[in-house]
Amino acid sequence: MAEGPSYRVPFRRRREGKTDYESRRALVLSKLPRLVIRRTLKHTIAQVIAAKASGDVVITSAHSRELMKVFGWQGSCKNMSAAYLTGLLCGYRANAHGMKKAVLDIGLQRPSRGSRVFAVLNGVLDAGILVPHDEKILPDEKRMRGNHIVDYASQLLSDPAAYQKRFSKQLSKKLRPEQLSEHFSLTKEKITSSFKEMKA
Repeated sequence: MAEGPSYRVPFRRRREGKTDYESRRALVLSKLPRLVIRRTLKHTIAQVIAAKASGDVVITSAHSRELMKVFGWQGSCKNMSAAYLTGLLCGYRANAHGMKKAVLDIGLQRPSRGSRVFAVLNGVLDAGILVPHDEKILPDEKRMRGNHIVDYASQLLSDPAAYQKRFSKQLSKKLRPEQLSEHFSLTKEKITSSFKEMKA
């Protein structure tokens, strides 16, 4: 470990690998609310946060768990489709609070083109929030709809044992994986219509 009179101990959250203060400073200086996207092993979380002198203030947020509890989502909460829907929900809520623009904050996550983080961003963009980005980082629309899972499940139908083993958790939720794309569209429509009703 470095030592000496000129050595400065890094801030605690930097030592713990939780905050990149140089990146955070640049985001705060933009004077725009931050679209904060975080992932866990099972869920995706999106928040719109404003930096204040007294500390960060969460303006609105969405959790992939809400998709099941409120909108009847029966798919996995950790896949690309759930990430997009979580972003869409967060974006509509931000719109309802009068927000029009934000800047992306993915923390210490490594940016990977077409990842779940950018599926959330895609949902926020589709809800009408402007977030500066490069179009190349966004996931393919077919993957966000779960078409790759539908195709894989259709291939496995010829092997019932492998199909049951691979999709046992999904089947326990009474949703066949080859119906995921259709279920995604229905859930998306529920989210969209719920905010249209609020405006009416």
